[in-house]
Amino acid sequence: MKNLQPQEAWNWLQAHPDTLFIDVRMEIESLYVGRPPGVVNVPWYEYPDLQPDAGKFAEAVAREADGKAQPLLLICRSGKRSHDAGVALEAAGFSNVQHVVHGFEGELDAQFRRSTLSGWRFEGLPWEQM
Repeated sequence: MKNLQPQEAWNWLQAHPDTLFIDVRMEIESLYVGRPPGVVNVPWYEYPDLQPDAGKFAEAVAREADGKAQPLLLICRSGKRSHDAGVALEAAGFSNVQHVVHGFEGELDAQFRRSTLSGWRFEGLPWEQM
């Protein structure tokens, strides 16, 4: 799996238009916090369980993808879920997986806030919100 900083991920997307861009956050989180345009939401976990099921996740991605060789780019809030989801996808046979280090909102600052130090939104990359 390739680890891409947000700006690197944006540049990579521009160079690989066949990429399936996946937001692995819960749907409500993706919609209300904000997300990059064009992402497909495939949650790593969801309410009420809040526990990942790697097999179900890989099956859901397989339904969205054009095969296991299609380039995938994963994003979440901070990079943890997307990394874990990427590991699961590689274990399921997906061969071209990237994830956004620091995710959409980035690391926590000293006041426990996000989007102040790193992340997709901090970098000023395109995003939308409900």
